[in-house]
Amino acid sequence: MPAPSSTALVVGVLRAVWLVLPLAVGPVLAAALDDRSAPVRDVASVLAWATWVVVLVALLVPRATSLTVARIGVPAALVAAGWAAGPGQADPDVLGGALAVVAAAVATALCLAPVVGDAFVTGSAYGTERRFALRCPPALAALAVATWAVVVAGIAAGPLLLAARQWVLGGVALVLGLAVAAVGARSLHQLSRRWLVFVPSGVVVHDPVGRPDAVMAPRPLIEGLGPEPADDEALDLTLGASGLSLVLVTSETLPVTVRRGRQDLGTEAAHRVAFTPGRPGAVLAEADARRIPLPPA
Repeated sequence: MPAPSSTALVVGVLRAVWLVLPLAVGPVLAAALDDRSAPVRDVASVLAWATWVVVLVALLVPRATSLTVARIGVPAALVAAGWAAGPGQADPDVLGGALAVVAAAVATALCLAPVVGDAFVTGSAYGTERRFALRCPPALAALAVATWAVVVAGIAAGPLLLAARQWVLGGVALVLGLAVAAVGARSLHQLSRRWLVFVPSGVVVHDPVGRPDAVMAPRPLIEGLGPEPADDEALDLTLGASGLSLVLVTSETLPVTVRRGRQDLGTEAAHRVAFTPGRPGAVLAEADARRIPLPPA
């Protein structure tokens, strides 16, 4: 498990890369916009600088909401850098374009790293709580990428079309785009609210995507927390996420709310529940620090 100082180092590097990103991406993006009309250049510059400022503030204030903002804005910079270094560049600056893409890619990789997710969701914790983000399953990740694209396009399309004097299309895109972006951003934020929480009274699996109610295991009932055996019959709360799954074992059954359809909710009783954190090693280290043993065989 990365020590707290290592976590702080990764977050610090992310902040530093984002802070200097305009020096790498700015010249390439400006060159790619050079043959556009002045209004389009101005609007694109405002959008780029506004994104940079909003994300910088989010990175400086680690919260679950900040994580959503950063994970929308930082990959958008990578797309912008890729466009500016490739299709958008009439007279390519190969070295400058490569530097822009690499800098934006590093920022994106760091922003999406599990250790950064843990640091930001823990930033929203109370008191002695410690939160660990749950791993996103492939199907949900694919849907998240599509939603992200809609959010970014919804924010940028309207202003750019209006700047290009496409008044009708731009007006429609502005109104509908911002509305769709708001809904999409709210959906993406649900992914930032999927976590395992260690609290003084026990352990909580909080996943608003998979189930409407959190699963609370009171500390006196916890028999152990550890890697899920291959043939385990635990109630699956992983949503199909890849990686090492952990199983939480209790001495008594817990009521777990599950979805049996879009509107149909039910309750299952389970004394073994499986979940997949982004950093299982860090979760096990925290469990050990809180004197939660490995589950009995």
